Amino acid sequence: MKAVPRRSFGQIVARHEGDRYVKGFRCWPHLVTMVFAQLAGVSSLRELEVLWNAQGSAHYHLGAGPLHRTTLSDANRRRPSEIFAETFAHLTGLASRSLRREGRQMMRLIDATPIPLSGLHAWAGWNGRTRGLKAHVAYDPDADRPVDLRITPATVNDVIVGRDLPIQAKAVYVFDKAYADYRWWHRLHQDGCVFVTRPKTNVPLRVIKTRRLTAGERQAAAVVSDATVRLASQQRDRLPIDLRRIVVRREDGRILTLLSNDLRRPAAEIAALYRTRWQIELLFRWIKQHLKIRRFLGRSENAVRLQIYAAMIAYLLLRIAAAASRSALPAIRFADLVRHRIAQRISIAAIHKPPDPPTTRGTDPNQLAFAYA
Repeated sequence: MKAVPRRSFGQIVARHEGDRYVKGFRCWPHLVTMVFAQLAGVSSLRELEVLWNAQGSAHYHLGAGPLHRTTLSDANRRRPSEIFAETFAHLTGLASRSLRREGRQMMRLIDATPIPLSGLHAWAGWNGRTRGLKAHVAYDPDADRPVDLRITPATVNDVIVGRDLPIQAKAVYVFDKAYADYRWWHRLHQDGCVFVTRPKTNVPLRVIKTRRLTAGERQAAAVVSDATVRLASQQRDRLPIDLRRIVVRREDGRILTLLSNDLRRPAAEIAALYRTRWQIELLFRWIKQHLKIRRFLGRSENAVRLQIYAAMIAYLLLRIAAAASRSALPAIRFADLVRHRIAQRISIAAIHKPPDPPTTRGTDPNQLAFAYA
């Protein structure tokens, strides 16, 4: 929790008046207990109350105190979720600056994942496939962490959130065909960005030039064809630029068509850029398997949003702690060790090592001993 700047957190709380009219359970212990629930794998309010209160010796050092589940339930229902959302944004900003790499083009992967909810959450919308919410994430594969998170109802289209994300000039954006907005693509191009995506099957394209492929691109990268194209539909005014259409054969034999505004990189490099999109899929899978966003500690929309933000904050804290301790453990093993040893006072760098055996001094009958009352 040391990675969370207390002063900045206090400013966020004051801006949203999170501690107004609150006498006991303030925002900081609320955040600490929700992160504890994620790291410890807690799945109910009763379990959280028992486990948290059993670690009473650590409450003072964490700036918290005993927990009552009714108090936490009320806080999850009433406290603004924007406090946790801004804390996540501030924390990921600090982490990204600490891992910025000079001389390397910034990369962003954009995707969304559904957060299914049960019938007990009557307020949750139904989009034809899922009832619940949707988490929209912009992910930095070099820093191995999300840089932006938006939570919307499941009925909100992915592209609506994607085009509202802040654009990083001269960055590389990779996204799938759910983000088909030609005006947004043009904005990315005007800001010097490179985008790699998949076109929808009904997009008419006019071939301007067929590019020659090398033997290495055909064999190693499985590139079938490479051409310079333009939109041939009435929407061509929204995207009046040349594009690359690269056709790649996947390992299972299926054909994959890619579109990009990069006219300089070799086709194999553009195909490799799109393959990095699977890192954000692995992020979603890891979070759903190892953090608690399948069973929720409350039924209100605000409580569910708070728990999702707490899960993402916990993920960031795990990645920051692993990087600061220079741990070479896989992320899954590191999270498992934190969950099983969360109540032990141990260095993070030595979390995978057994505790040192207690040292006992030999007894000498001629040695005086001090007895403390």
